[in-house]
Amino acid sequence: QVQLVESGGGLVQAGGSLRLSCAASGRTFSVYTMGWFRQAPGKEREFVTAMNWSSCNTYYADSVKGRFTISRDNAKNTIALQMNSLQPEDTAVYYCVAGRGAGPGYRTDYWGKGSLVTVSS
Repeated sequence: QVQLVESGGGLVQAGGSLRLSCAASGRTFSVYTMGWFRQAPGKEREFVTAMNWSSCNTYYADSVKGRFTISRDNAKNTIALQMNSLQPEDTAVYYCVAGRGAGPGYRTDYWGKGSLVTVSS
């Protein structure tokens, strides 16, 4: 069992930056693929980024490549999402997700409650 709690969301102007954090509880955090999904108002939930357990493989949605960076610290049971050059279309609730597998289609087993990011134009 893994419990996930996100923090760091908020309001930012277009072109600005935000850093989301996710704290995980559970002894087996290090074996999970960790990632972020987001859901914009009126839209379906979508994959943003994921990193496998060893941090050797990282995946990004095309829409965030070059702007967002995922990182994890297995010793501290945390992951982070650094978001730069934010645009209004990045406005969404961002979810921290733990699962198994690799890539955008990795099996998502545990979800946080989400953190709202709002980007004003």
